[in-house]
Amino acid sequence: MKILGIDPGTRIVGFGLIEQVGNSRFAAVEYGNIKIDKNLRFSDKLKYIYNNVSELIKRTQPDITAVEEVFVSNNAKTTLRLGHARGVIILAAAQAGISVEEYAPREVKQAVVGFGNASKSQIQHMVIRILELTDTGLQEDTADSLAVALCCGLRGLRDVKIPEKKQ
Repeated sequence: MKILGIDPGTRIVGFGLIEQVGNSRFAAVEYGNIKIDKNLRFSDKLKYIYNNVSELIKRTQPDITAVEEVFVSNNAKTTLRLGHARGVIILAAAQAGISVEEYAPREVKQAVVGFGNASKSQIQHMVIRILELTDTGLQEDTADSLAVALCCGLRGLRDVKIPEKKQ
């Protein structure tokens, strides 16, 4: 099973494709960021996000797409804009016929780190460890997208084995 995790944003959209490689293990297939020009009009940003996510889905052919829910901030305008970005991401997956699962940030942290108040650095550390990545300089958006994909994959799995730290 291939799971495409997406961390929505209006400046950067993180994405991470993982694949199940056994009963309780996952491997990273591809990951990165879609960077959006800050000078674009908001409607053009949404179009850019939609087109790039549509192309990513077409190219990677995931079985499921996992999208992080909006973190509600004190800035209503920012929260609404992020909701619009999520909307076009979900639309891109739906139009491609791909099932979409949504996860709250706290749920993602709980699944990957073990507690819902985990820091960004703790998420990065666990994503690198679980997926056995050699790329230890993951950007936050990329690590978050891989964490969302892992949350989706780990739900329902029992006896998940986290690899021992290599020395």
